Amino acid sequence: MHKADGKAVYPIGIVEELTGINARTLRAYEQQGLICPARRGGKRFFSDNDLMWIECIKSLLNGKGFNADGVKRLLLVTPCWLIRGCSEEERRGCPAVLNLSSPCWEIKGCRSIKESKCHECPVYAERTRQVVKTMERQDEEARAAGKP
Repeated sequence: MHKADGKAVYPIGIVEELTGINARTLRAYEQQGLICPARRGGKRFFSDNDLMWIECIKSLLNGKGFNADGVKRLLLVTPCWLIRGCSEEERRGCPAVLNLSSPCWEIKGCRSIKESKCHECPVYAERTRQVVKTMERQDEEARAAGKP
């Protein structure tokens, strides 16, 4: 895969070809809050990190028995304030601390949204990377144990 240095350069048609997931499904993933592609001129663009995350979502939904809500719950495992290194004072008034049922990038008034667009959010990027790494590690362990 071409390395784009984290930049969102792949239009949805190319993502369809690379992942085997049609544009309608990718749009549904976005509506469900599973992906946050960059937008330019009303069009969606994806980064290499997005492509890895989409492949992980595909594996979770099709091979591991998860539904969309289950995938979203995986994104809540590590609190955003730990990833960002927020102080106790910052956490006191943070809407993400008060609403643990949604990812911080979906919560109005959250610090992550004010500072960057969803697809550039360091919390979103780190959480998706963590889930991808966990899935890769579990797949390696299963292969080593002789499981398909």
